[in-house]
Amino acid sequence: MVFSIIPMLVEFSLVAAVLLTQYEIIFTLVTFGTVAVYVGFTLAITEWRMEYRHTMNRLDSQANSQAFDSLINYETVKYFGNESLELERFDETLSRWEDNAVKSQTSMSLLNFGQGGIIAIGVTLVMIFAANGVVTGSMSLGDLVFMLQLFIPLNFLGMVYRQIKYSLADMDLIFKLLEKQPEITDAADATSLQLGGGEVRFEQVDFSYQVERQILSQVDFVIRAGEKVAVVGHSGAGKSTLSRLLFRFYDVTGGCITVDDQDIRQLTRQSLRSAIGIVPQDTVLFNDTILYNLAYGRPDANRDEIEEAAHIAHIADFIDQLPDGFQTVVGERGLKLSGGEKQRVAIARAMLKRPRILIFDEATSSLDSKTEQAIQETLREVAKHHTTLVIAHRLSRVVDADRILVMERGRIVEQGTHQQLLMQNGLYHQMWQLQQKEKQVLEAIPSTDLKS
Repeated sequence: MVFSIIPMLVEFSLVAAVLLTQYEIIFTLVTFGTVAVYVGFTLAITEWRMEYRHTMNRLDSQANSQAFDSLINYETVKYFGNESLELERFDETLSRWEDNAVKSQTSMSLLNFGQGGIIAIGVTLVMIFAANGVVTGSMSLGDLVFMLQLFIPLNFLGMVYRQIKYSLADMDLIFKLLEKQPEITDAADATSLQLGGGEVRFEQVDFSYQVERQILSQVDFVIRAGEKVAVVGHSGAGKSTLSRLLFRFYDVTGGCITVDDQDIRQLTRQSLRSAIGIVPQDTVLFNDTILYNLAYGRPDANRDEIEEAAHIAHIADFIDQLPDGFQTVVGERGLKLSGGEKQRVAIARAMLKRPRILIFDEATSSLDSKTEQAIQETLREVAKHHTTLVIAHRLSRVVDADRILVMERGRIVEQGTHQQLLMQNGLYHQMWQLQQKEKQVLEAIPSTDLKS
């Protein structure tokens, strides 16, 4: 604007004043008629061809996403032998990008040709009238040169406008991202969590990701300070949604959730989440060292604290056996570690965080029986000093809970201790009997094989 467009507008204004006062009206009409046609043509063609630019940017992002997704999930690609499918999908996207790139370049040539043609016509008309004036003696040769100089800035004006439009198109996704408002934000008058014992209450909570699909309905329970409450149920019952709501990844659509009698919607997310630690079922690690991933739970922790957390999670011996020890790089999403090893890293960093409230979402599902039993004992000791929510599918992992909640279709249908629920002869009893039968079948398989 400062170095290109404003000086050009000033120049055109001065030219207009000179033309109107010093020359015949025909020169003003031809000159500014040409400018008007040039600007109109440039605007129309540039706006039309910008669609190709937007499509190119979208396809470029899509191709990058496809390549990244295929490489990250390379094991799945190889499991199903779909290398050719991924190549075809990537190539098809690049082909569409290429088609739009060719159309963009072709339309650019059309724009340049049209702009050159308009200027040529304007210059020709001015030369005809100016040359006639020179011949008749009403104009000098300098006037003719002046007239020709008027059209030189036009090409520059078209180039500047085109560059601005291209830049805006290339930044379109960034602008959309900056304009996007987060779904969950801190309230204007949000306060920090005043943490006491860490009591958690779900009061008549309703929630749905989509209006037409209700996930939780009238969920009401309390986890008192230092208490261990387990949530069990079939897949899709809404168990893991409880932890997402407690972390305030989403807001409830009905009822409320409180921590120490403070509505979490009135708290800052940072203060709330710093008081909660979680061991998720699907552990994702950063492509960095084991030390970095362990210390992620509390970045300011010293080495002794990190090693202590590793011992608690029974992963210290495994780390010591590695050639690079704590400096071993785990790979993208932790792919160089087994499922059990990743889960133990998750347990260690949750312990390192030292939260008042703990959530275990199938925290030992990927561990072998021996390691699981050892860690379960450790988690029981840790849970004594924390408010603990355990989400589990295997009922044998939660028999020691102070209270067990049984969920079905987003509702709590039963609750009580393990013995109380068995005596009710309801859904929990059915699940327990089914899992015990499965266990007996699995235990019988080795002995059958030995006999045969």
